[in-house]
Amino acid sequence: MAIITLNNNSLSSVTSLPNGIVSSDALASGVGGKVLQVVSGATNSQVVTTSTSLVDINLSLNITPSSTSNKIFVIYTGNNETNGTTGNRLNLVMLRDSTQICDSTGIGSIGSENGIVTSASLSLLDSPNTTSQITYKMQGASNDGTVMVFNHASDVGTITAYEIAG
Repeated sequence: MAIITLNNNSLSSVTSLPNGIVSSDALASGVGGKVLQVVSGATNSQVVTTSTSLVDINLSLNITPSSTSNKIFVIYTGNNETNGTTGNRLNLVMLRDSTQICDSTGIGSIGSENGIVTSASLSLLDSPNTTSQITYKMQGASNDGTVMVFNHASDVGTITAYEIAG
């Protein structure tokens, strides 16, 4: 990279990038796949529930796509605990606004173990077809009414959205 300085040692120009580096402006127009923005949410606030109906687990984010043809890649990761009797499980779902777009059911113990902590992740390439603000959030439930702990022991749970050019 050539740097030219003037007599007063101020930077006047950078003439090129190092070999192998390409700026996004150098890509042809219409080439999809560029990451346009990244939004992330995190919590270390435990949610303890026995509900068999879905409850919020304190993980959400808002993102506004810049084009209707763009996609949103959403990733959730978190540590959760199942307690209770044989076959207890927890269920996780990802929502776009109020619409369920991804789920994972039956996470946890199949034996009579108590206090099983499992790491879970969900990911989805979503096509929301909008330029309005979207809320992505996570919810969870117990499959049988036993105690479930989301964001176990104050472990950090995260949800991240990447806007991808369409």
